[in-house]
Amino acid sequence: MGDVPRVLLILALVATAFWVYTIVDCAVQPPTRHRGVSKPLWIVIVLLLPVIGGVLWLLVGRARRARVQATRAPDDDPEFLGRIGSISDQDERIRRLEEELALLDAEEALSAPTDDDDAADHEAASTPRDDDDEPRGTRGAA
Repeated sequence: MGDVPRVLLILALVATAFWVYTIVDCAVQPPTRHRGVSKPLWIVIVLLLPVIGGVLWLLVGRARRARVQATRAPDDDPEFLGRIGSISDQDERIRRLEEELALLDAEEALSAPTDDDDAADHEAASTPRDDDDEPRGTRGAA
């Protein structure tokens, strides 16, 4: 009969160690590794149901590392890189943009004044005037 209390004491120590381990494990895991319910609720479950809560945490609540998707930078993600298109697509877009810019430059060159007088008029019209620079006959007309 002396062996039964010793076995119960060892089982109680193992159960307590398991309980403490599952509480700490549940508390230190990032929220992304918790399945089912939220992190605080898992901690409450593990605290209130010492052995059963720990077993539930390990079997149901804790997501394995392989299932947790690591965040990758876009240039390391092959799926993202496949979606952005090939280099030839980018070259084609650059070529089209260069053509559009050349057309805009050509239109601007055609609409630019060719005579020196027109350029002077254009420059005078684009510069702001002070009150002293108003043409004669317009001051006090309002």
